[in-house]
Amino acid sequence: MMISEALLEKLSDIINRDPVSNRVPSPSEPTPTEIEQLRLKSQAQWVSAIASLEILLLSYLDKTPSDTPNPQGLILSAPTPILCHPDLTHAVWSGIFTLQLSSQSWQQFQLPGFSESPCSNHKPKITEFPVSPQDPLATEQFCLIFTPQFSLLMVLGEDSLGLPAFQFSFDPDVVYQGWLGLRSRLSLVNHPQLPYVEDLVKQLTPAIPSYQVVTEFSRLLLHYFPQISPILARKYRHNQDLENIEHQTVSSTKNAFTHSTVEESTDVALLQALSHEIRTPLTSIRTMTRLLLRNKELDPKMMRLLENIDQECSEQINRMELIFRATELKSKAHHNSSVELVRTSLDSLFHQSIPRWKRQAQRRNVNLEVGLPKKLPQVVSDPGMLDQVLSGLIEKCTRSLSGGGEIKVQVSTAGHQLKVQFQTESYRQHNPFKALGQLLLLQPETGSVSLNLDVTKNLFNRLGGKLIVRQRSQQGEIFTIFLPLT
Repeated sequence: MMISEALLEKLSDIINRDPVSNRVPSPSEPTPTEIEQLRLKSQAQWVSAIASLEILLLSYLDKTPSDTPNPQGLILSAPTPILCHPDLTHAVWSGIFTLQLSSQSWQQFQLPGFSESPCSNHKPKITEFPVSPQDPLATEQFCLIFTPQFSLLMVLGEDSLGLPAFQFSFDPDVVYQGWLGLRSRLSLVNHPQLPYVEDLVKQLTPAIPSYQVVTEFSRLLLHYFPQISPILARKYRHNQDLENIEHQTVSSTKNAFTHSTVEESTDVALLQALSHEIRTPLTSIRTMTRLLLRNKELDPKMMRLLENIDQECSEQINRMELIFRATELKSKAHHNSSVELVRTSLDSLFHQSIPRWKRQAQRRNVNLEVGLPKKLPQVVSDPGMLDQVLSGLIEKCTRSLSGGGEIKVQVSTAGHQLKVQFQTESYRQHNPFKALGQLLLLQPETGSVSLNLDVTKNLFNRLGGKLIVRQRSQQGEIFTIFLPLT
């Protein structure tokens, strides 16, 4: 009876019973437009909370090697993994509650080479748990986490009136009630990992967290929440449109500028949310692929296929991280609050990246030639971000030459600057790009999406450099990058 009652309850129902977590609802009946605004706002808060949680965990957990048998944390989430940072995916044991047609379909997900025994020291760090389509839990996103320092329940679901809401609680009693609700579902299907998860909960369940933890999470939540949320942007844009109708002849130029600015802010908030939602499942796929690659009994053909999946996931994760970083910089109110420029060794950067770029080009029938001087100087830049931006430029070039072509990269010095030139040549007609919003370009023939040139130029400016683009013909372009030498 206790199990059946628990299965009727969502995690948001547990938080709604808590007088501290439960918010006082508005007395007025919301309109459909207001409900949609609440949904967008709660989604933005959910994305902000995930980013905040990652930062919080990185500050409290040790960086643990992937083969360490004892995890430092337990995280149960739905419908996809939450954590993306590799230090966290190694240190925290994860369980994912996903929609399944059969309550026993977890058997189809067992990874070869791993034991189901709770005592095994070689357990996968991600395990799938089944959720029935009839289970109310299937309608909400959640994250339940246990660490020695704190426990936390986050839910993207509904408030006590059934309206869209993001809610969270550090209260150990609320968190434990959430765990009991999840435990009852695992018990119902007699999942073999349940004893192991129960042991982790016992080991990691802390007392009431310190106020510093709650304060830091709240501060990060505000920091990562978009400066202009999609709701406010839509409201403001709607009001501005009405004002344009009434005063079109008086302030059309001013209103057009304001409309463009607010629309761009909406794009930024939406792209930040989408980039995280795309990175999360890709990170999960890559993690599971790398677990499979550890099985030395796989035949060579299967190994090559898995390696291709791993590379494709890594490239797309890097693309999404670059888009997220670009939109983050675009949304900064002050341009001096972003990138730290340091001495950067181009020798190691190019020699690590060029093999990856060539594999990237070969998959799209593009030939990549790179000319490097015998000795590469150091430049002033951000090494991690510079690698991402250069890889993003290679990605844009290879996708624009999907019918086959050639990319020549030439590196040389020009006075007190380093000159990096990308020259593309298509074997067929150059695939055109079209504007997609204020920040992206869309290639209709391939469906490829990339940052537009203005945003890309802004990234290089932040890196202390400069990007110049010249159209050679319908068959190619020349991208010239200048970076300051040390």
